[in-house]
Amino acid sequence: MSQQEREAFLARPHVGVLGVDDPGHGPLTVPIWYAYEPGGEVKILTGPGSRKATLIAEAMRFSLCVQQESLPYRYVMVEGPVTDRRPAELEADERPMAHRYLGAKMGDRYCEDSTTESIVMTMRPERWYSVDYGR
Repeated sequence: MSQQEREAFLARPHVGVLGVDDPGHGPLTVPIWYAYEPGGEVKILTGPGSRKATLIAEAMRFSLCVQQESLPYRYVMVEGPVTDRRPAELEADERPMAHRYLGAKMGDRYCEDSTTESIVMTMRPERWYSVDYGR
């Protein structure tokens, strides 16, 4: 994929698979919602005490792979350093993420029903891998 194609693909609301080093074990890989705009950074939300948050804070980098599960298969993987870690804000972070994946009505309900705190972690993509099997 060209740079423009892979960035556009990553910007779509796929469920990503986050990977982070877990010393003494294989890497931790978990599905996750994320946000990305072409030319920007990857943003994820997670619980501050979650295993992935702890491991990302230790490694200060992570990878994210997103795929198209129907023919023609495509995927984009990015990896890079964490550039920011801060408490999530409902209107700036949580609601837009919920709307991205659930739509406005269900996203609002999700936010209203959520009782857990979240943090925002951003990653600057340094390495990209992409494949488009439709070519």
